[in-house]
Amino acid sequence: MMDYSKLRNGSDIRGVALEGVPGQSVNLTEKATRDIARGFALWLMKKTGKSAGIRVAVGRDSRLSGPQLSSWLCDALAASGLAVTDFGMASTPAMFMACVTEGYAFDGTVMITASHLPFNRNGFKFFTPDGGLESSDIKEILTLAGSDDATGMPAASIVTGEFMDTYSAILADKIRRATGEEKPLSGMRIVVDAGNGAGGFYVDKVLEPLGACTCGSRFLEPDGSFPNHIPNPEDADAMKSITEAVRETGADLGIIFDTDVDRAGAVLSDGSELNRNRIIAMLAAILLREHPGTTIVTDSITSTGLAKFIAAKGGVHHRFKRGYRNVINESIRLNGLGQDSQLAIETSGHGALKENYFLDDGAYLVTKLLIELARGRKMGYTLESLIADLEEPAEGKEFRMNILEEDFKTYGQSVIDALEAYAAAQDGWSLADSNYEGVRVNLDAAHGDGWFLLRLSLHDPLLPLNIESNSVGGVKVIAAALAAFLKDWDKLDTAALDAFCR
Repeated sequence: MMDYSKLRNGSDIRGVALEGVPGQSVNLTEKATRDIARGFALWLMKKTGKSAGIRVAVGRDSRLSGPQLSSWLCDALAASGLAVTDFGMASTPAMFMACVTEGYAFDGTVMITASHLPFNRNGFKFFTPDGGLESSDIKEILTLAGSDDATGMPAASIVTGEFMDTYSAILADKIRRATGEEKPLSGMRIVVDAGNGAGGFYVDKVLEPLGACTCGSRFLEPDGSFPNHIPNPEDADAMKSITEAVRETGADLGIIFDTDVDRAGAVLSDGSELNRNRIIAMLAAILLREHPGTTIVTDSITSTGLAKFIAAKGGVHHRFKRGYRNVINESIRLNGLGQDSQLAIETSGHGALKENYFLDDGAYLVTKLLIELARGRKMGYTLESLIADLEEPAEGKEFRMNILEEDFKTYGQSVIDALEAYAAAQDGWSLADSNYEGVRVNLDAAHGDGWFLLRLSLHDPLLPLNIESNSVGGVKVIAAALAAFLKDWDKLDTAALDAFCR
């Protein structure tokens, strides 16, 4: 039997669902899918304490393998005694909302998605009314999937259902309530690039009912071959596409979603991208007006300028670890200690708000931006003005260095420990305070005028190295110093770093 633990990807399950990429064999097979469904049924039975009447819903994004995986999953869940509702095309955040929305209130849901990964990949995300499952829960589900255990419940039914209309209405009504208008986006042009993922619904179910003109929107039709560009706000081609749409139409705002809509990016009316540090700054400015002094939890690779921006707005910047579950759980932990934290967000666009169940929901983040856009029109300011004083680096670069050692975590940590000791002794270098991941070092103007972070990847045998500088040419100065230090680590592939320094 296959070792199902290899399908665990943090708090998700991911695998190869289609042939077509050399060297990648299908491991998300019919048997694997049915076993995982049985494992989830067993886990959910334990979680709910129910031995009958457990209700679940299943949704999927636009991936080509989605319909087949959904058919297998629904059939196996019903065979294990769970009453199944098949929602068809949906977004990941909507699948959680189906657990907590009156009239639905499912015991659990499954979203079939692999986010922005290539067309041949797919996977599963799971939710209960308590939120998304943790890595430990996924580990337990996969262990149960590899067993011969069964729920012992008689087979149940499968019905088709619809939730995206309800979910969209929740978002639209939020904008109406916040603005006090039935059509608060009248007179505005807002364009969306869904990248042929599941995000096209936002145009006809949210924007147009609120009065927006959406002419010029792109790639709204679901197509799991992703013929135009990868649906990913971090992808250069994707951001180029939505930027072109904004400039060609003179739009007030451009919106881009990833495949399953748990991440978003935007382009402002002046054609500038609103992603990474900039979208964090924008949301921080909004939330610090609504909740003065709140703590903004981010991942570890945010810029020094963002930290200054949040402090200047009266907020607290809590730079934590990479991984969207990490930042969300840290924000929840701080709230539990009595420290108000309204936002947990990664530079990737994964963002979760306290006011919205700490759900990482790209459509909800965009909804906050639209409320602010409408507010600004009334009060005479623009979205651009909210981040006008954000200091942005002159340069930034990331290197992903493979670790050529079987015990890569131990080797990688030894590199980090050695670099930390080395950095502490260098003139013009200073270790960052309150660093939760890897080693982060600030460098003065004479030594590169910026910072670097070397950390272990969450799942892969590599060390990502992020460098930013406030001066042109500063990244190369910092990179050269690091290349000199790393040259003696023969199990670390520094070829890209070395080539950049030459």
